[in-house]
Amino acid sequence: MKTIYITNQEDIEQREDTVLVLGYFDGLHKGHQALFEAARKIATAQQLKIAVLTFPESPKIPFVRYQEDLLSHLANPDEREEAFAAIGVDFLYLIDFSSRFAHHTGQEFVEQYIKALKAKVIVAGFDYHFGRDKQSAKDLQGYTSAEVIIVPSVEKAGEKISSTRIKQAITKGDVKVAYELLGRPLTTHGLVVHGDARGRTLGYPTANLAPLDRVILPQEGVYVVDVAYQGHIYRGMASIGKNVTFNGNELRLEVHLFDFSGNMYGDKVTIYWLDRLRDMIKFSSLKNLMVQLKQDEAAARRWTLD
Repeated sequence: MKTIYITNQEDIEQREDTVLVLGYFDGLHKGHQALFEAARKIATAQQLKIAVLTFPESPKIPFVRYQEDLLSHLANPDEREEAFAAIGVDFLYLIDFSSRFAHHTGQEFVEQYIKALKAKVIVAGFDYHFGRDKQSAKDLQGYTSAEVIIVPSVEKAGEKISSTRIKQAITKGDVKVAYELLGRPLTTHGLVVHGDARGRTLGYPTANLAPLDRVILPQEGVYVVDVAYQGHIYRGMASIGKNVTFNGNELRLEVHLFDFSGNMYGDKVTIYWLDRLRDMIKFSSLKNLMVQLKQDEAAARRWTLD
């Protein structure tokens, strides 16, 4: 896959005809995957290349008021780019959602960008909109001679699969639901930093993590996770919370790796969120906490995706 960053339509030098897929595609969930399945079939039948025109950041970001609102992605930029390549994209065009770009009408967008991208076929979701006049996917047909394929909603459990639905599941701690809708686990990349080293005295040493990207984090609680570290995958359990048993007041992300011992400070790890085990609980004694940790470990070790 070739990734091309552009500032306007004049930067586009597309020589081969394309199936052009339009959208933002945060996380490339199963609903998005349906668009690319349709695009691959067309590209194979008509011997076309698959191109995507999208934004490196969410088009909603310029309108957020608070810094914490930026912690909302379902994948970091590198993961998203890898997913585009894996799904069969030949040309990935990235343009910032600036005021200059947002000022285009729907017709101007089609005449300036879609034509430059040599689109013979356009694939878009049923809820796709474009232009400052908020044209719909169906309106594309009035602006171009290219064939327009509109992919309907993909549903699970009677409800549309969407980035919003997935984020709502994550913020409620339903990372298993997010896994099923994304088609992959939610991931968090973190840097191991120094903590209180209290877990070591309990027999469950934890790595305290500073998240390295703006991917959304689950609700406070204890989770079963897989952890990628130095080329290996370890099963483990992670907690997000304030260590209320020890009267903590800082929100912390900690992870314990099963069957691992060693110093991880300063190293990077990737957490794959699999399922929620329980809420954060304030225990009346260390004995009760240790009993619960052993139960958590047993549940995490035997966990499988049904």
